[in-house]
Formats: sequence, structure tokens, C-alpha cells
Amino acid sequence: MLRLLLLAAAAAAAAPAQLCKPDAQNAFKVRLSLKTALGENAYAWDAQEEFLFKAMVAFAMRRYSSRSTTQTANVLLCNVTDRVSFWFVVTDPSRNLTTVPGREVEAAIRMNRHRINSAFLLSDRTLQFLKITSTLAPPLEPSTPVWLIVFGVVLCLTLAGIVFLIAGGIRQRRRRRKEPRQAEAAEEKAEVAVENGIPCEALEGKGGRLNGGFAAEEERFTPL
Repeated sequence: MLRLLLLAAAAAAAAPAQLCKPDAQNAFKVRLSLKTALGENAYAWDAQEEFLFKAMVAFAMRRYSSRSTTQTANVLLCNVTDRVSFWFVVTDPSRNLTTVPGREVEAAIRMNRHRINSAFLLSDRTLQFLKITSTLAPPLEPSTPVWLIVFGVVLCLTLAGIVFLIAGGIRQRRRRRKEPRQAEAAEEKAEVAVENGIPCEALEGKGGRLNGGFAAEEERFTPL
């Protein structure tokens, strides 16, 4: 009887080792780059961090609709290295010594990837699930609605167009006012003065021009 109990205990102890091992069915490898991500503030990977990882995986499985009874005891870790990397599997709570299908684990991890990253202060690049494709962070929603942004842009363009039209109209009116004045000035310059019915050049200056015939007589009678 005692021998049977010892064999059962040994089998129970060996069962998790058979379920969690490199490249086992439904097993996933995880690699963490703590130094790369946190530098001098990098924390040591120990039993408490392993418990947190199990808790986060159990949390992800619980949020997954068909695995709401998963416990931390259902998450098995193995082959933990100092660098830090390890393998893990999730066992089925309703079936002894049976692992959850990998596609369900992958779906649960992908659905809660950002929560797991936040728990360890890491990102998809520094917390890698090697068989699970990286997920992009959820897009940030702007505080201002998109329709309001579009409306503001359209309104600004409309106002700019109105200002441009008004400024163009003002410049055109100024040009129209200047054109008659310039035409009148050109006509005044082109006019030829008429004196005693005979056309002659316009007088220059206030004193006008001297007549040559009278100038000779003045010189003849000029006293010495």
C-alpha cells in the first residue's frame, strides 16, 4: 500500500514535468530583457516575479470567455534561465494532466497583452512570447472629436477665402480709381499750349519764356 502511494506521488510529481518542457505540446517560450528595458532600475527575476507572471496568465485566461476557472496553480513554468527565459503551459482545471490548447492560450494572451506588459513595466519588444505574434498598442483616441477637427479646418479655409476675396476687391477698386487720374495727367502733358492762335510749347516756370525780338531791342537801348 505504501509502495502504491509512493508511486502515485512520484507520478503526480513527474506529471507537470512531462506537461511543461521545451517544445512540448501547447507550451510557449517567454524571453524577458529586463536590462534593456529598465537599465539600472532592472529588478531581479525571482519566485515573486514568477508568481506574478502566473497570476497575469491566469487573469488573461479568466477574461477569456471559456476559461473563467483558471487558477495560478494551472500555470506551470519550467526551464527558467538567468537571462531571463522560460517555458510555460496552462493546464485545464476540468481535466487532470491536460493542457489548454495553444490557440486558446494565444488568444487570451493577445487579448490582454498590454495588461501583462504593464505589470512587468515592459513592452512587446522586451517581453516576448516567441510563438505569439506581437500586438500593437491600442490607438489613442483624440480628446477632440474628429468631426469637430474637420469642421474647424473647413471653417478656417472658408474664412481665409472670404478675406482673400475682400482684399482682392479692395485692390481692384483702388486700381480703377487711379486709372482715370493717370489718364488725365497724361492728357495734360500731351496738350500743346496755344498763344495768339499759333501753337507753341507750354511755358516753363512762372516767368515764362523771353521773346527773342524784344530781347534785342532791350539790349540796344541798355545804358552804358
